[in-house]
Amino acid sequence: MSTLLTGAYQVVTCRGPARARRGSEMAELDVVDNGAVLIGDAGLIEGVGTFSELRGLSPEAEVVEVEGVLFPGFVDCHTHAVFGAARLADHERRARGISYKEIAAAGGGILASVNDVRGRDVSQLLELMTPRLNALVANGTTTVEVKSGYGLELSAELAQLEAVRQASSTGLPALVPTFLGAHEVPPEARSDPDAYVSLVVDEMLPAVGRQGVARFCDVFCEPGVFTIEQSRRVLEAAQRHGMGLKLHADEIDYAGGAQLAAELGAVSADHLAAVSESGIEILSGSSTIAVLLPGTMLFLGSSNQAPARRMVDAGVAIALATDFNPGSSPGLSLPLMAMLGVSQMRLIPAETIMAITVNGAAGVGEAETRGQVAPGFRADLALVAVRDWRELPYWYGTNLITQVWIEGAACHPRQWPVNCLG
Repeated sequence: MSTLLTGAYQVVTCRGPARARRGSEMAELDVVDNGAVLIGDAGLIEGVGTFSELRGLSPEAEVVEVEGVLFPGFVDCHTHAVFGAARLADHERRARGISYKEIAAAGGGILASVNDVRGRDVSQLLELMTPRLNALVANGTTTVEVKSGYGLELSAELAQLEAVRQASSTGLPALVPTFLGAHEVPPEARSDPDAYVSLVVDEMLPAVGRQGVARFCDVFCEPGVFTIEQSRRVLEAAQRHGMGLKLHADEIDYAGGAQLAAELGAVSADHLAAVSESGIEILSGSSTIAVLLPGTMLFLGSSNQAPARRMVDAGVAIALATDFNPGSSPGLSLPLMAMLGVSQMRLIPAETIMAITVNGAAGVGEAETRGQVAPGFRADLALVAVRDWRELPYWYGTNLITQVWIEGAACHPRQWPVNCLG
């Protein structure tokens, strides 16, 4: 049966071209006051407008009264949600003044998660990941990109991707899997990073490609991790195996990752806190989305946020994501990222909403199916307990999401057991 949602103070539609928005387009949200949304029985949106208009289109639809503002379901286009334990020791070390690089050199950081994940099987990873995904949904997120990268050996990488595959079968939320075997050089390969890159290219990528368990391939292109040349090897091999491309680029130190992403036609270049002016210029003339992660720099205690205002003014298409992970951004809220976009990055509220909806969808190659409340798009919606859409990136520290729909099905898991996030 079709469903007619009515009573919303506003419906933020983001209607427009089914592609990433850039420049002034990022502020063009299209807001319908006192709006209603008609959801068809196939889980797609059939209409947006007034109640009387939509009732005439579908007299038999079930009417559901809502109170608040309806948004497109949020799209989190950069997470590491499949991991084991939290990295509490790293958090304390940072408070004592130990840097990210020093923590990593001492065996913490990514390698601490690698040691943990290598000791877990698929069922354990799935058990840990499932409540985290539910928590993402409860914060209004309906599509989530999930990376591997805490295995750094074939069996452990495949175990993470298999956990994502199994979680995908629930449809809550929709998941986009990314292979990140080049997340770090594992301890056993420290003396020969090029040999590890060869392992990723010659063994891991062919296996991931054969099994069809990853839509994208990512690489951490950063001084001290993987060089431009090593990153290129991995990404070009991934293209040969039919995967789209993503990059962790210019996060802490400049390396030219943004330029490499644009050159290779990557769907996104992520982080970019250390991007150069030439990198911004090249991104502005490319189709690559700049995925910015303000929660990461906040959690790390850094004031060096990505230059979002300059990027938008230059015509770069930007998205915001959580970077949800156990070491540098254990946060689940895209509304919080939108608030940080305004307060820390000098984006205007409308730009932050576009960055977690339409452009987030573009950041996972789904701009044609989600991110908008418009006919033909997936009926992914988030209801927020406010009267004005601008309140979403204003209030923080409180989850104001009161209902979520994924492909037209109402879902909102808010009852979480103690320590459910692992």
